[in-house]
Amino acid sequence: MSTPRHTFRAMGTEVSLVTDDATDPGVLRAAAEAVEAGFAREEDRFSRFRPWSELSRVNAQAGGWIQVSEPFAALVRYSLDCARDAGGLFDPTVLPALEAAGYDRDFDEVLAGARGALHPPQQCGRWAEVELRDNMLRLPSGVGLDFGGVAKGWTVDLAAEAAVDAGLRWAVVNAGGDLRIAGDPPEGGLDIAVEEPERPDDEAVRLRIEAGALATSSVTRRAWGPGLHHLIDPRIGAPAGRDVLQATVWAPTCAEAEIRSKQALLEGPGALERLPGVLVLREGPVLISLAPAERQNEAVA
Repeated sequence: MSTPRHTFRAMGTEVSLVTDDATDPGVLRAAAEAVEAGFAREEDRFSRFRPWSELSRVNAQAGGWIQVSEPFAALVRYSLDCARDAGGLFDPTVLPALEAAGYDRDFDEVLAGARGALHPPQQCGRWAEVELRDNMLRLPSGVGLDFGGVAKGWTVDLAAEAAVDAGLRWAVVNAGGDLRIAGDPPEGGLDIAVEEPERPDDEAVRLRIEAGALATSSVTRRAWGPGLHHLIDPRIGAPAGRDVLQATVWAPTCAEAEIRSKQALLEGPGALERLPGVLVLREGPVLISLAPAERQNEAVA
């Protein structure tokens, strides 16, 4: 019997819901509707390409105070906390640098050449100037938020939990390779393939996980020219170098895995001393470290 799967597009990528092959079709439909509704809601909240989104309205009000929804405030709070702990490797205020590098509109339009002129690297690190008081938010003048992958991971987490709440025994929600397992998966866990960054139809490695999430950051996925891609190194305000082509990291939640995978890509092999993950280097072997997860008694094998 084939594994039940529901697939749709959201946030510029393919999203899939996978679950147990004994699932009642009615329960699967209810779970699929919950997952799709969650992605639609959060994309309307966090997309910088939709002028009506809450994020677009917040960025347009930079320099002044604006009231935001509780979910928006929660992700801002989470992102600022992560930026504080990341040692310069994560910054939710990279939007000016992204736009300067050419990612100034929807990615399909960027690929088609419909983008503005390139500009010199832009200063990052202004996350420390962002003020959040309950649901009141103020961005400094000239600063814009871009949650990017962390908003996608945040949504994956919400969707996976919603699928289980709808009646599934277990669920995997996968958004373009960034995934979360929720519920009670089969004993022994699930096999997850990590793709080759330059040959997406091939596998770099296969992992087995019993819980939590995987996220992958790659300099080859959203690229539109030599050295031009969506992964900004906040330390230089420009696209990251290409010594590491791809980083895949495990974490308890997909939002955390998103942030950790970007840190690992920017930091390089040293990140595997503390993060369970896989690095694909431009030159050299694929590096794998599961020891940090084992030390934490987490479910990665």
